[in-house]
Amino acid sequence: QVHLVESGGGLVQAGGSLRLSCALSGRTFSGYAMGWFRQARAEEREFVAVINRSGDNTYYSSSVAGRFTISRDNAKNTVYLQMDSLKPEDTAVYYCAASQMYRTQPTDYDYWGQGTQVTVSS
Repeated sequence: QVHLVESGGGLVQAGGSLRLSCALSGRTFSGYAMGWFRQARAEEREFVAVINRSGDNTYYSSSVAGRFTISRDNAKNTVYLQMDSLKPEDTAVYYCAASQMYRTQPTDYDYWGQGTQVTVSS
Protein backbone atom coordinates (compact mmCIF):
# COMPACT_ATOMS: atom_id res chain seq x y z
CA GLN A 1 0.00 0.00 0.00
CA VAL A 2 1.47 3.32 -1.09
CA HIS A 3 1.17 6.17 1.37
CA LEU A 4 1.90 9.81 0.50
CA VAL A 5 2.21 12.54 3.12
CA GLU A 6 2.56 16.23 2.21
CA SER A 7 3.93 18.93 4.46
CA GLY A 8 5.06 22.53 4.25
CA GLY A 9 1.86 24.39 3.50
CA GLY A 10 0.82 27.52 5.31
CA LEU A 11 0.03 31.22 5.06
CA VAL A 12 2.39 33.53 3.20
CA GLN A 13 2.23 37.04 1.80
CA ALA A 14 2.22 37.68 -1.91
CA GLY A 15 5.74 37.59 -3.27
CA GLY A 16 6.87 35.13 -0.64
CA SER A 17 8.03 31.53 -0.87
CA LEU A 18 7.09 28.13 0.47
CA ARG A 19 8.53 24.66 -0.03
CA LEU A 20 6.23 21.68 -0.02
CA SER A 21 7.47 18.17 0.66
CA CYS A 22 5.85 14.83 -0.03
CA ALA A 23 7.16 11.56 1.36
CA LEU A 24 6.22 8.23 -0.17
CA SER A 25 6.22 4.93 1.70
CA GLY A 26 5.12 1.42 0.91
CA ARG A 27 6.69 1.05 -2.51
CA THR A 28 9.90 1.88 -4.35
CA PHE A 29 9.85 5.65 -4.76
CA SER A 30 12.10 5.64 -7.83
CA GLY A 31 9.54 3.52 -9.64
CA TYR A 32 7.12 6.45 -9.92
CA ALA A 33 6.88 9.74 -11.68
CA MET A 34 5.66 12.31 -9.17
CA GLY A 35 3.25 15.14 -9.75
CA TRP A 36 1.88 18.11 -7.88
CA PHE A 37 -1.70 19.26 -8.35
CA ARG A 38 -3.80 21.90 -6.69
CA GLN A 39 -7.46 22.53 -6.11
CA ALA A 40 -8.90 25.89 -5.22
CA ARG A 41 -12.28 26.14 -3.58
CA ALA A 42 -15.14 25.33 -5.97
CA GLU A 43 -12.72 24.55 -8.80
CA GLU A 44 -11.44 21.40 -10.43
CA ARG A 45 -8.13 19.87 -9.51
CA GLU A 46 -5.43 21.22 -11.82
CA PHE A 47 -1.97 20.08 -12.81
CA VAL A 48 0.98 22.04 -11.42
CA ALA A 49 4.20 20.12 -12.13
CA VAL A 50 5.58 16.66 -12.81
CA ILE A 51 9.02 15.07 -12.50
CA ASN A 52 10.10 11.80 -14.02
CA ARG A 53 11.47 8.82 -12.12
CA SER A 54 15.11 9.78 -12.31
CA GLY A 55 14.52 13.48 -11.78
CA ASP A 56 16.08 14.71 -15.01
CA ASN A 57 12.85 15.75 -16.71
CA THR A 58 10.27 18.17 -15.43
CA TYR A 59 7.23 19.93 -16.83
CA TYR A 60 5.12 22.78 -15.46
CA SER A 61 1.78 24.36 -16.07
CA SER A 62 2.00 27.74 -17.74
CA SER A 63 0.58 29.40 -14.63
CA VAL A 64 3.57 28.40 -12.45
CA ALA A 65 6.44 28.00 -14.93
CA GLY A 66 9.37 30.18 -13.92
CA ARG A 67 8.11 30.53 -10.32
CA PHE A 68 7.81 26.94 -9.08
CA THR A 69 10.45 24.19 -9.11
CA ILE A 70 9.80 20.50 -8.66
CA SER A 71 12.60 18.22 -7.51
CA ARG A 72 13.06 14.83 -5.91
CA ASP A 73 15.47 12.97 -3.69
CA ASN A 74 15.17 9.26 -4.39
CA ALA A 75 17.39 8.43 -1.42
CA LYS A 76 14.87 10.14 0.87
CA ASN A 77 11.73 8.98 -0.98
CA THR A 78 10.64 12.60 -1.17
CA VAL A 79 9.47 15.03 -3.83
CA TYR A 80 9.55 18.78 -3.33
CA LEU A 81 7.79 21.81 -4.76
CA GLN A 82 9.64 25.08 -4.26
CA MET A 83 7.17 27.92 -4.77
CA ASP A 84 8.56 31.43 -5.24
CA SER A 85 6.94 34.74 -6.13
CA LEU A 86 3.65 33.47 -4.81
CA LYS A 87 0.44 35.15 -5.86
CA PRO A 88 -3.01 35.18 -4.24
CA GLU A 89 -4.28 33.05 -7.14
CA ASP A 90 -1.90 30.28 -6.03
CA THR A 91 -4.11 29.77 -2.99
CA ALA A 92 -5.32 26.15 -3.00
CA VAL A 93 -4.96 22.75 -1.45
CA TYR A 94 -1.85 21.18 -2.95
CA TYR A 95 -1.65 17.45 -3.54
CA CYS A 96 1.22 15.21 -4.49
CA ALA A 97 0.56 12.09 -6.51
CA ALA A 98 2.43 9.08 -7.86
CA SER A 99 2.14 7.60 -11.32
CA GLN A 100 3.92 4.97 -13.35
CA MET A 101 3.66 7.36 -16.29
CA TYR A 102 5.09 10.83 -16.86
CA ARG A 103 1.76 12.57 -17.35
CA THR A 104 -0.26 15.65 -16.45
CA GLN A 105 -3.82 14.34 -16.10
CA PRO A 106 -5.09 13.49 -12.60
CA THR A 107 -6.65 10.31 -13.95
CA ASP A 108 -3.16 8.99 -14.83
CA TYR A 109 -2.11 9.01 -11.17
CA ASP A 110 -2.52 5.97 -8.95
CA TYR A 111 -1.83 7.32 -5.48
CA TRP A 112 -2.58 10.64 -3.79
CA GLY A 113 -1.65 12.42 -0.61
CA GLN A 114 -4.17 14.06 1.69
CA GLY A 115 -3.28 17.59 0.60
CA THR A 116 -1.78 20.62 2.29
CA GLN A 117 -3.31 24.10 2.32
CA VAL A 118 -1.40 27.00 0.82
CA THR A 119 -2.85 30.47 1.36
CA VAL A 120 -1.32 33.56 -0.20
CA SER A 121 -2.50 36.88 1.16
CA SER A 122 -2.45 40.07 -0.88
